[in-house]
Amino acid sequence: MTRRPTIKDVAKKAGISLSTVSLAINNRGHVSEETREKVLRVVSELGYHPTRTARGLASQTSGNIGFIVTENHFSQAEPFYTRIFLGTEFEARNHNFYVLLTTVAERFSERETIPRFVLERNVDGIIVAGKINEKLIHYIESAGLPAVLVDFQLKRTRMSAILIDNHTGGVLATNHLLELGHRKIAFIGGDLGHPSIGERFRAYKETLSAHGIPFDASMASIHEKDTRMDDGYRAAERLLNRIPRVSAVFAANDAMAIGCLRYAKQKGLRVPEDLAIVGFDDIELGSHVEPRLTTIRVPKEEMGKMAVQHLVEIIQSKMKAIVTAHVPVDLIVRESTGGHSGKYAPLTPDADEGFAA
Repeated sequence: MTRRPTIKDVAKKAGISLSTVSLAINNRGHVSEETREKVLRVVSELGYHPTRTARGLASQTSGNIGFIVTENHFSQAEPFYTRIFLGTEFEARNHNFYVLLTTVAERFSERETIPRFVLERNVDGIIVAGKINEKLIHYIESAGLPAVLVDFQLKRTRMSAILIDNHTGGVLATNHLLELGHRKIAFIGGDLGHPSIGERFRAYKETLSAHGIPFDASMASIHEKDTRMDDGYRAAERLLNRIPRVSAVFAANDAMAIGCLRYAKQKGLRVPEDLAIVGFDDIELGSHVEPRLTTIRVPKEEMGKMAVQHLVEIIQSKMKAIVTAHVPVDLIVRESTGGHSGKYAPLTPDADEGFAA
């Protein structure tokens, strides 16, 4: 055929009605398996692809999923949420959904911040990645759109969440430094209001306490507004100028850890001989800096995949139950702590008992 085949062409060649073809393609209604297979065979032979509009009319859905992330969290410099987005994109294809990406400003404004696909309701559900202004989340909830939060959770909403096992990751990172003999271990971070950062900081303090080391507030540089590389550089500068005896740093994420590494080099400190550094997230850049960064690996694409799976289940079944799922993490040891490369198992398996999130 020289023109694009239509559903009428499928019906004509298959010798059945338009309505039966529609039901068979959309896997709806009482259509025999023999008829369904016949329709799908003709669809393949003709190269027919149902339009998104046609599917929407048949199923009363748009076939779209919205993905929202703040502008500063979707960047080449800090690609954590970019990998989560890719995970949603790959998984959405398996469910015949498109993913519509939009970024929003950190500050909320009903006039400027609300994404168009929320206002026009041309998505079947929404994935919100990272910390977003609470007012926007409440707006989405009030609009009645199914939504799943990723790497963020609000107790005052009825939204499911896909979270990192931040506490276990924090325990693994701190234990690793302790088992290397470090006792002057600092923490650098920002935005402790973000559940992930706050949980990593809590794990750091509790793990020190479990080893008989009281928490020293002066060893924590936690007042940066964000967790980017520049924030890590400033946090390290503030910390190491104030307390030069620090021998190890647990950074809230890899971006801050890399910023800390950059400052240490400029200050003439050898890593890991003078200062050991551990990050969190395992972004790609961490394996390319010198020395390569020891970190907590987070399965970012898997988080996106899980978010889509759960959202599709909500959309298709109208499920109302709230689900909170935690993805597991691993400690990846590289040269920034002087360890041997690879996954790391604690020497004292009971040391982190009771800390799992």
